[in-house]
Amino acid sequence: MSGPVDPADLDPTVHEICMSLPEVELGITWGDRPTYLVRGKGFVLYRKPGRTAVDPRTGEPYDDLIVITTPDAADKEALVADERLPFFTIDHFNGFNAVLVQQSRLGEIEREELAEIITDAWAAKAPRSLSRKHLGDG
Repeated sequence: MSGPVDPADLDPTVHEICMSLPEVELGITWGDRPTYLVRGKGFVLYRKPGRTAVDPRTGEPYDDLIVITTPDAADKEALVADERLPFFTIDHFNGFNAVLVQQSRLGEIEREELAEIITDAWAAKAPRSLSRKHLGDG
């Protein structure tokens, strides 16, 4: 990780939810991408535009994507399949437990539900003992 990240450049709701979780820091991964990490493991990442994630309506790369880790493939599929939610995946993410969402569509997700999804992402990367302690599972 290197260089500071200005939280003002990020979605305020995502920032607030992530930073409310234990031992989270905002850092940089993938060269220059703002990433929320728990003990060095990323669970929410602001993705750089690229040719693997293209808006089918415009043919242009999405420029406002957030990657959110999922606990497993079943959770990923459930989020993508839920027509109420704006989550999706791309071929580049086959075999990777994470979903994509445009920042511009985060308002379509109730805050409580987004907090649950991000907390699940955090728990998937946090050490088991930390996750259990925070979630009250032991």
